[in-house]
Amino acid sequence: MSNKNKVAIIGAGMMGPGIAARAALAGHPTVLIDVSQERAEAGVEKALAAMQQLLDNGLAESDQTQRAIERLVAAPALAPHLADTFLIIEAVSENLALKQQIFTELDALAPADVIIASNTSGLRITDIAAHTAHPERTVTTHFWFPAHLVPLVEVVMGDRTAEAVAVKVKELLIGWGKAPVIVRKDLPGQLANRILQAILREATNIVGMGLATPEDVDTAVKMGMGIRFPAWGPLEHIDAVGLDLALSVQKDVLPGLCNDPQPVQSFCDLVEAGHLGHKTGRGFYDWRTKDMAALSAGRDRFIIEALRVLQAGEGPE
Repeated sequence: MSNKNKVAIIGAGMMGPGIAARAALAGHPTVLIDVSQERAEAGVEKALAAMQQLLDNGLAESDQTQRAIERLVAAPALAPHLADTFLIIEAVSENLALKQQIFTELDALAPADVIIASNTSGLRITDIAAHTAHPERTVTTHFWFPAHLVPLVEVVMGDRTAEAVAVKVKELLIGWGKAPVIVRKDLPGQLANRILQAILREATNIVGMGLATPEDVDTAVKMGMGIRFPAWGPLEHIDAVGLDLALSVQKDVLPGLCNDPQPVQSFCDLVEAGHLGHKTGRGFYDWRTKDMAALSAGRDRFIIEALRVLQAGEGPE
C-alpha cells in the first residue's frame, strides 16, 4: 500500500490558498505551486491567513493549526515534490486551453496512481483531460469560494473517470471537513452552478424587466429561500409543503419564467459598458464608496456563524 500523503495545489490565486489551507489542516504535507516562488509564497500567506481565521473563530484547534503551518510550503514547480504526492489539484483560471496544457503535462509527469483533479467551476473534466493517457484518474473537485469556509465540494466524474477515484476523493474530502457530492454526468455547470445559474437568469431577468430593483431581488433571496436553505434544500422543501401543491405552483409559474438560452440583455449591457462589479466599482450596484474589505469580512462572519451552528449540531437533522 502506498504511503504517499502529500497534496499539491497548482495555482495560488483566488482558490488555491483556501484549498491548501484545508489540505494542510487535515494532516497532509501540502505544496502550493505557481509560476514563480514569489507568487507561490504570496499564496501561502493567504493560506496562513485563512487558517488563522478558522483558528480565531473556533473552527480549528491551535495545535492543529501550528502543525498545518509547518506542513505547508510554496514552490515554483511540482517535479521535486512528486515522489510522495498522491493528489494534485489544479486551481488555475477558467481557461480550457491552459487547463488542458497543465493536465497533459501532469499526466506525463505523475505516476499513474496519482489522482489529478481540477477545481473548474464550469468546464467539463472530460474536455480538460481530453489529451491525457490516463483519464480514468482525472476528476473535478469544485470547491466553492471562500474554499476554506464553504463546505460544498462537487466531485464530478468525467466520461472515463474511474468510480473508485471519485469515491476515494469524496471520502478524502469528508476527512477535510467538507461536504462533497458526487456528480455522475459531466455537464457544464456541474450541480450547484446549474441551480445557481437558473436563479441568476431569473434574477437578472426580473431586474431587466423593471419588475424589482437589485436590492429587492437580493432581499427576497436572502430573507426568504436563502435563509431557509441550510435547514431544507429545495427538494426537502417540496416534500414538506406537498408535491401536489408544488406541482400546482409550477404549472402556474413556469410558463412566465425566462427560458432564454442566452444571458439577459441588460446583464450583457452592463458588461459591455465595463461595469463588472467589485473589480470596477460598479455592476448592478455602485460600490465606489464602499469598503470592499469590510464587505468581504462581513460575508465571512456570516458563513462562520452558520458553520458554528452546523458544527454544534443545532442545524437540521
